[in-house]
Amino acid sequence: MTGSPDAAPYAPLSVETLAQRLAEAGADIQLIDVREPSEVEIACLPGFVNLPLSEFATWSDSIHGRFEADRETIVLCHHGMRSAQMCGWLAQQGFTQLKNVTGGIDAYALMVDRTVPRY
Repeated sequence: MTGSPDAAPYAPLSVETLAQRLAEAGADIQLIDVREPSEVEIACLPGFVNLPLSEFATWSDSIHGRFEADRETIVLCHHGMRSAQMCGWLAQQGFTQLKNVTGGIDAYALMVDRTVPRY
């Protein structure tokens, strides 16, 4: 990655680009949703694995067994803050192709798919 040492260790991903990536058949991507299970029950997108930040202690040790550090990894939350935290942590674990969904599922529901509930 190029840029200043203070640059984020992940790239922003627009909700429109997320929709395109999700629609690509056979896309070799890993999808992580860091919202709470109660939030996922309200609104979710197919293919995302739920790893709530509040349950970090239960899943953090197994991250390398569940995901590949060199594959494109897209991280989602409600508005983009928690997913940015997760991207930072994943980068510390050696993940190299991280993307944080700008605006989170709320922006996706507003700008891409109005059938996804907003909360």
